Amino acid sequence: MALIHNTPTRTTLPRRWILGGWCLVLFAPLTAWCQSAYPQRPVKLVAPFPPGGTSDVLARVIAQKLGEGLGQPVTVDNKPGAGGNIGHELVAKAPPDGYTLVLSNSSTLLNNPYLYKRMGFDPLTDFAPISTVASAGQVLVVHPSVPVRTVAELTALAKSQPGKLNFGSGGKGIQSHISGEMYITAAGVNMVHVPYKGTIQAVTDLVAGQVQVVFSDMVPAMPQIKAGKVRAIAVTSTERSAALPELPTMIEAGVPGFNAGVWWSVLAPKGTSPEIIARLNAELAKVVKHTDVIDTYKRLGVNTEHSTPPQVLERVRAEGPMMVKILKEAGVDPE
Repeated sequence: MALIHNTPTRTTLPRRWILGGWCLVLFAPLTAWCQSAYPQRPVKLVAPFPPGGTSDVLARVIAQKLGEGLGQPVTVDNKPGAGGNIGHELVAKAPPDGYTLVLSNSSTLLNNPYLYKRMGFDPLTDFAPISTVASAGQVLVVHPSVPVRTVAELTALAKSQPGKLNFGSGGKGIQSHISGEMYITAAGVNMVHVPYKGTIQAVTDLVAGQVQVVFSDMVPAMPQIKAGKVRAIAVTSTERSAALPELPTMIEAGVPGFNAGVWWSVLAPKGTSPEIIARLNAELAKVVKHTDVIDTYKRLGVNTEHSTPPQVLERVRAEGPMMVKILKEAGVDPE
């Protein structure tokens, strides 16, 4: 009788290991490719202020170059309202997949939490910061019918006619409003605040003579200054602007310690993957170093900037207490 030997199949388990190993070898690159394939469709960059304003103009400059770097179109979507809150809330509630971003600014991140009792987002916890991308001082402009050419003359006129001069701004809490309140406090004058839905609308009404004074962002003011439709008096930064080198700073013009400006940053919804944030940060670093972008910014009176993601929130936390002090001194209460 023949003996039957149950000889184990020696290749069964090793073969599985081998096949499994080959799967890892073959599919690991595919998995890595899938993770690094962002973006696979167009990206939306929300500009939370009206078309033609600084945020809109900067967003379009950034979007074009960022799209070239990402290999996908980056489209600008204007969502103005409530001092930038509407656009920010939309992005805060968007899927954290890297396809919806917002070009934020210091007015919304620093000022709005102290100006609005209810906001649909938290600037410090509802976003994944990517990088700062720009900063700029402002320019004090008046209607040509206002008989002043210096800050001292404006102060003297305002003191002689308390409550008669109107100053326009891009809205409550927007830097153009804060700068005006800072001047009123520092100079001891009384002017009436007229808020608009964006600084460009305030400048438009300044040209039309509906308001007499605006602390404007450089972008909407520059064309009107060059066309002679408004008169520039001073800049709000601590150093003179390369775009308007003939103008004194507010400090040079006799307002000690006056320093006001805006900075812009790109944010994504909270929960966006670190890999996507890193990719966008790297691309934005290239964007702000591009010669076309630098030249465009310079003509607009804007400085290029770049930072790490954590530095965006560090800046908000550092500058927040200063803004509280300014708002308190200006008597601006939350609504």
